[in-house]
Amino acid sequence: MIKNSISRIDKVVSLFLGLAILVTIGLIVYLTVTPKAGDKFTEFYILGFGGKAEGYPKELTLGEKAKVIVGIVNHEYQNLSYRLEIAINGVSNKTVNSIVLAHKEKWENEVSFIPTKVGEKQKVEFLLYRTGQEEPCRKLHLWINVRSN
Repeated sequence: MIKNSISRIDKVVSLFLGLAILVTIGLIVYLTVTPKAGDKFTEFYILGFGGKAEGYPKELTLGEKAKVIVGIVNHEYQNLSYRLEIAINGVSNKTVNSIVLAHKEKWENEVSFIPTKVGEKQKVEFLLYRTGQEEPCRKLHLWINVRSN
């Protein structure tokens, strides 16, 4: 009787261990085959005329065209369409529509804006929207002083 109960316990333990090994192998295969998605984000930056994080336009004359380089890199693991809006003191100045990027694709272009009012410490905002969204997903800004002609 003792021998019979030991063999029954051995069978249950063996079955449990066998199932645990199969589940572990299944999880290892699943984790190996399924790619791990990292953090999802959109990289958004502005550079000065020399392509560096300096040399931004600061002092302008009314009506003078200012130029910066705007960069967008999609790290969202899907194709996305973006819209870039430039506003000065909350007033829309320029819009760049239909910037379509695949995952890890980069868009970097020279973008210009023209101030329409004289004044000190005017806020130039660069607002990045995903198509279909009302609120910007990223915001950057510069401060400019604008003199009369």
